[in-house]
Amino acid sequence: PGGADMSTKQAKYRKVAYYPGCALEGTAHSYNRSTQQVGKALGLDLVEVKNWNCCGAMEVKNVDPKIQTYLSARNLSIAEDMGFDKVMAPCNGCYHNLKKAEYDLANDPKSVEVNERISAKAGHDAYKPGKVETIHALDWIKKAVGEEELAKRVQNSLKGIKVANYYGCMYTRPRHIFPEKDKGPGSESTAKPHFMDDILAAAGAENVEFPLKTACCGGAHSLSDSDMSTKLVLNIIETAEACGAEVIATECPTCHTGLEMHQVRAEKVLGRKTNVKILYFTQLLGMALGLSASKVGVQENLSDSRAFLKEKGLG
Repeated sequence: PGGADMSTKQAKYRKVAYYPGCALEGTAHSYNRSTQQVGKALGLDLVEVKNWNCCGAMEVKNVDPKIQTYLSARNLSIAEDMGFDKVMAPCNGCYHNLKKAEYDLANDPKSVEVNERISAKAGHDAYKPGKVETIHALDWIKKAVGEEELAKRVQNSLKGIKVANYYGCMYTRPRHIFPEKDKGPGSESTAKPHFMDDILAAAGAENVEFPLKTACCGGAHSLSDSDMSTKLVLNIIETAEACGAEVIATECPTCHTGLEMHQVRAEKVLGRKTNVKILYFTQLLGMALGLSASKVGVQENLSDSRAFLKEKGLG
């Protein structure tokens, strides 16, 4: 009965609405590519949200946070109309904003009023909270497949690769918009997230103890205060190297791009060279599942890890 119950739970996550968001169709194309390829390799079904719009990201909420709530809610509404009760967003910003919209519509009457008003003007039903669950790519792999099954599917183990798992700050903050976290065994932790660690360990990687898993990379300030962003990124990268990591695994396009850009900038501007490679967790997982480095878009990354991967037998 336990096994049957588990497979029923897993089935709910095997076919989900896919919300790529703006970054995955731009700077994070390799995250989009590798996420979809991993889904195919694992027999999971991602159905893109039709006619989706930007979640409001950072700019809109500075002008009017209620409008940003509407923008995120519209995506949830479309997913519901498509017959889905699960939306998977791989980007931390999108994941955070969709979760926040869910929370605000359940707790803030003004957000409800604005959402209803704009929805009526746009000619569609206003999204009501509780209809759709937003999950991250980490939740998707963890809940649809799980470590035990993943380990069986590994064709090219990540054995011998030392990884620092970097989650960024929007995956766990603010805690109140993630009610499913911190529920004990089996749930994700906001203080010390472990889903990426669990997934990559199942693929054979050696996870190093890394204390800055949820430290901010300064992504939101990359353009307005490049020096601060470079210092924050350098702190993360140098700490990962001090912990013995050869690779930093990421699950957020803003963090990933920030780490790559500021690793280069730190060397050029501050004369501080670091050698750790930066890869999306989906790229590492895809290669472990037998996909080629090019199939998961490694060549699209700014951080060139191809020689390193070949050396590790993953080229």
